[in-house]
Amino acid sequence: MSGRPESLFPLFGTLEGLEGVGPKTAKHFSALGVETPRDLVFLLPHSGVNRKLRATIREVQAPDVVTVEVDVGNHLPPRQRGRPYRILVRDSVQEFQLVFFHARGEYLLTLLPPGQRRVVSGKIELFDSVAQMVHPDHILTPEEADTLPQYEPIYPLSAGLTQRGVQKSAQAALERCPDLAEWIDPPLKTRMGWPDWKAAVHDVHTPQSVADLAPTHPARQRLAYDELLAHQLTLALARAARKRAPGVETRGDGRLVGRVLGALPYAPTGAQTRAIAEITADMASAQRMNRLLQGDVGAGKTLVAMAALLTAVEAGGQGVLMAPTEILARQHFDGLAPMAAAAGVRIDILTGRDKGRVRAAKLADLAGGMIDILIGTHAVFQKDVAFADLRLAVIDEQHRFGVAQRMALGEKGAQAHVLVMTATPIPRSLALAQYGDMDLSLLDEKPPGRQPVVTTLASTTRLDEVVAHLGRAVAEGRQCYWVCPLVEESESVTLTAAQSRFEHLRAALGEGVVGLVHGQLPPAEKDAAMARFVAGDTRVLVATTVIEVGVNVPNATIMVIERAESFGLAQLHQLRGRVGRGSGASTCLLLYDAPLGETAARRLKLMRDTEDGFRISEEDLAIRGAGDVIGTAQSGLPRFRLADIERQANLMAIAQSDARKLLADDPALQSPRGQAARVLLYLMEQEKAIRLIRVG
Repeated sequence: MSGRPESLFPLFGTLEGLEGVGPKTAKHFSALGVETPRDLVFLLPHSGVNRKLRATIREVQAPDVVTVEVDVGNHLPPRQRGRPYRILVRDSVQEFQLVFFHARGEYLLTLLPPGQRRVVSGKIELFDSVAQMVHPDHILTPEEADTLPQYEPIYPLSAGLTQRGVQKSAQAALERCPDLAEWIDPPLKTRMGWPDWKAAVHDVHTPQSVADLAPTHPARQRLAYDELLAHQLTLALARAARKRAPGVETRGDGRLVGRVLGALPYAPTGAQTRAIAEITADMASAQRMNRLLQGDVGAGKTLVAMAALLTAVEAGGQGVLMAPTEILARQHFDGLAPMAAAAGVRIDILTGRDKGRVRAAKLADLAGGMIDILIGTHAVFQKDVAFADLRLAVIDEQHRFGVAQRMALGEKGAQAHVLVMTATPIPRSLALAQYGDMDLSLLDEKPPGRQPVVTTLASTTRLDEVVAHLGRAVAEGRQCYWVCPLVEESESVTLTAAQSRFEHLRAALGEGVVGLVHGQLPPAEKDAAMARFVAGDTRVLVATTVIEVGVNVPNATIMVIERAESFGLAQLHQLRGRVGRGSGASTCLLLYDAPLGETAARRLKLMRDTEDGFRISEEDLAIRGAGDVIGTAQSGLPRFRLADIERQANLMAIAQSDARKLLADDPALQSPRGQAARVLLYLMEQEKAIRLIRVG
């Protein structure tokens, strides 16, 4: 495939060729991420102003924007420095004032000559019951009035840019837009009532009313869909390329998995059985598996992962499970060791803490094939770690690992299958944006024997009651997590908050009953404090959010979250998932500082009403937006310019199935629609996809 198609050349030149754009303006534009005419075409207006000509300012309610024709009256220059310059004007009914600060009198006399008629447009305000317009946005002669758009689009600005300037440049960029062949599936386009590409681009820049700015407007939807389709085509091409990459056929005979399932006190859920079947089928094929195992807190992902690891061992290979932290790696190890024993396979753990002889011995056993299953942190990436025959890599909580690390792990076993587990229920639209190149297995049932967690809300004014209640529960032998909020100001304030809560509870409940864990503790002390809690020596664990992911203490049945309003929904849901792991009934108490804001109240009520992580995540997306739900910094979530992933989420799923279907019918993108899709990939700067087609 040759380089960029010629039809797109006009859109990819420099901005300086456009009317009114010199080197200085081009620099201001780059602050908005606008480098080419194409970027300007995709800089959409975010609001608009009604500039329709009216008979009088009385037709609108101040403060509002109004456009009227006026007779210009007397000029009233300021008597003292720093006072405003005023000009009296009269529309068909009412007199009002135009007000200017730091203005030169002779300039205003030529702009607004007394005794003449002018059209003025700007915000009308009442000041001491006198109507005035400060610095009108537009002043025109009656002959020029029709050059003012009835509805004026308002663009994002950066320092040095003006609305008029951006409007002009955007119009100049629009004139460069070519007619492009259609890449959208014709029946879909008809069903949605979407315009052609060029018409859509024109429509979004010339809105006629506020309705034209909504994400649901057909032109906006179409452009959003183009962006999502290009993104999903890239992911689908990556997936197809990976499917062409050979994997090692890893066929188990089920004997080890059978032993583990036989030793369980209850049968796996339907969802677990289905996920295990999907994974073993993938591993048995000659293509590399790249699958995401998504399950809510406590849906039983560990068992599914173990079945996959044992399948690798049955086939004569090895498996590795990687966790983001040492505490989690150790927990996985503790959780999987009894299963490994039941199956009669050797399991071991490798973390940054293994040094010297111990480490050397483990590495020798790994390379010699004596260790069947290795659990570890990213320490397993190090150069000197070699496997005898690595068939499967399971990665826990993937968004802590970048794509680059996924690749590095894959190289440890040249064709190892990859299974990624995430306990964060991600809304479907985001899961498709982030993991669209993977196949999905969903665990959407709770294993039997898990008790629901009862969630209640209480104001911090009832703290003493809560502590008294906790004292009774502890006396009955129950255990409790008490989570202190991370205070924004600083690490040290957070520490003090946790420290003082720890001292308060220790005074109330007794010495030796209460433990403390926070981010500043050395790892060894943190582990020791956790171990005392796991063993039941301490009954209450005061913690900052370090316990959020994966900690498993079945006897802990109470979770108190202080200042719950300062946590996001996903975090609250993760924290609540730390209880309800044993057979006892569990409670989660959300303590809040009254009064609650509207959004916070909505969040906490949702937590009280549902335990469904997927419903919570959809709501979280609606409240906070995409970047925050995954945590933009490490999200790996693409930045969308045209698509509003919160409000146009439904388009993502359509784009995924459409992209996969297009590639299934036309893998090399040679058909007329395939060729048009190539142009779309160039237009959307999906270089990665373009390289994949070339390789293909």
